[in-house]
Amino acid sequence: MALVTVDDIRAARELLDGVAVPTPLIHSRALSEAIGGPVFLKCEHLQRTGSFKIRGAYVRIARLSDAERARGVVAASAGNHAQGVALAASMLGCKATVYMPEGAPLPKVAATKGYGAEVEFPGPTVDECLVAARKHADDTGAVLIHPFDHEDVVAGQGTVGLEILEQCPDVRTVVGAVGGGGLMSGVAVALKGESDDVKVVGAQAKRAAAFPASLAAGRPTRVEVQPTMADGISVGCPGDLTYELVTELVDAVVTVTEESISQALLLCLERAKQVVEPAGAAGVAALLEHSYAVRTPVVALLSGGNIDPLLLSKVLRHGLAGTGRYLVARCRLKDRPGALVDLLSELAGLGVNVLDVMHERVAARLHVEEAEVLMHLETRGAEHSEDVIGHLRDKGYTLTFV
Repeated sequence: MALVTVDDIRAARELLDGVAVPTPLIHSRALSEAIGGPVFLKCEHLQRTGSFKIRGAYVRIARLSDAERARGVVAASAGNHAQGVALAASMLGCKATVYMPEGAPLPKVAATKGYGAEVEFPGPTVDECLVAARKHADDTGAVLIHPFDHEDVVAGQGTVGLEILEQCPDVRTVVGAVGGGGLMSGVAVALKGESDDVKVVGAQAKRAAAFPASLAAGRPTRVEVQPTMADGISVGCPGDLTYELVTELVDAVVTVTEESISQALLLCLERAKQVVEPAGAAGVAALLEHSYAVRTPVVALLSGGNIDPLLLSKVLRHGLAGTGRYLVARCRLKDRPGALVDLLSELAGLGVNVLDVMHERVAARLHVEEAEVLMHLETRGAEHSEDVIGHLRDKGYTLTFV
């Protein structure tokens, strides 16, 4: 199998001139302080379609023959690749059909349709979508645009690496999300082709970690993917091409927890003022969880920003809980007039913001003289939360955290 070279990436960059925008590189003071050296964020979530995917999709479709483009293209995707293919096909004048899983984020579905693609929903998983896309290609002659396992796609994604080298010439580590491996394969080719002194670290969601298992097995290996908020990198098996490139050029692939991802997303929003999706924040999560694996200056890729507002609110609450700023607790009370007022007064005196309260007086788990409240509480951080919990327990309240 022919691998991708830095010359392939330079050629892809010429093809993308005027199509993909050079995205900004911004300094992160919060992350720099956290790991003890300069950290920069490569803002690919500000790319057209909200992710890096337009780069690879456009290069792949642009290099099809006129006859191939006339038959149309087809793709399977949970969202970002779908939008990249839809926009690239529209720009290049060919029909695009995209198979998306049932339950795909509505903003991604709407954007894909808005770019002119025909969208179908064959089943609940991306794997089912890929089966349907391949059948469509066989039935119609449309060209399947794979989300990561093709030389042109990898070359297009690798143009991100060339931009990083120009924007941060002294970069020592680049860390970014890994799903199927197209982005970090391309970035690694670009970086290693220009400098042997740059370390490349990939970050996978712990619940969808196909690369560690594949690297341990010595071949692409399918793993069972568990539900993860980082749906954009939820891939069960690497591609043959991306496996070879990651094996050869990527220095490490680490896994990150759901807690780290949510805290990374919160940090990006609160401290860097950047709205990213969970998969797009995986590189930042790796810095929070595996700072030992990097040398500074380090560049973390923010690879996508297409997040459903409803998911954003849930993930932010998850991130706030992880930093001790959001508590959900059940508290037992005496079932007497004024007991709830007394509890709320204690919380007010401690400077706690009570977001929600549900009062329950009749349940099998409660004694006749007991009541229970479920409270959503906002605090000023982990230390404040500990003070609040300690004070309430000293006052005789029984707390159970949800």
